[in-house]
Amino acid sequence: MHPRIVPFGEAALLVQLEERIDPDIAGRAKAIADRWEALGHGPAVPTYASVVLRYDPLTLDAGAAERAALGIADAPPERGHARVIEIPTRYDGPDLADVARLSGLTVPELVDAHTSREHPAYFLGFMPGFAYCGGLDPRIVAPRLPSPRSRVLAGSVAVADGQTAVYPLASPGGWRLIGTTDVVVFDAQRDPPSLIRPGDRVRFVRR
Repeated sequence: MHPRIVPFGEAALLVQLEERIDPDIAGRAKAIADRWEALGHGPAVPTYASVVLRYDPLTLDAGAAERAALGIADAPPERGHARVIEIPTRYDGPDLADVARLSGLTVPELVDAHTSREHPAYFLGFMPGFAYCGGLDPRIVAPRLPSPRSRVLAGSVAVADGQTAVYPLASPGGWRLIGTTDVVVFDAQRDPPSLIRPGDRVRFVRR
């Protein structure tokens, strides 16, 4: 599918690639974002299957921005070596047994399923440092909670709808909590603040 480029407000463009979650598509989104920023036009935000490209309309008019976006819209995903981020995890979350039951697994089998693979980080969203990581073992069945919790603690390891993540800050949340970690995945005083970046691969290690 050829990318579709549309205005996104008065100072950004939206590049739409597909309408599904796929590692290669997410890789293309990241490649486009990286190339846009390398051109110096402004920051870019990749998601599962699209990219927001911001620009300064005082230095780049809408037509020039669209032409620049077209020039990089078919950027292939980079095949370089991805960083692997290990997250030591205590499997002590309040939803652990329930997720095991929904999945038809024992708790040890669920933990093995969660720790047995690397999870690609697609993008950051929801809050600073919240990395949406895919590739969850398909045996793990974890629909979002019918009613989100009013407060989820920072460091909570969660799963939902084929994805996994670490809550970087205390916040409301509807993902199912299966563990906790002491790893600080977001620190505003750190450079860069987010431990996990798009394109990284996250491995959870049982403590």
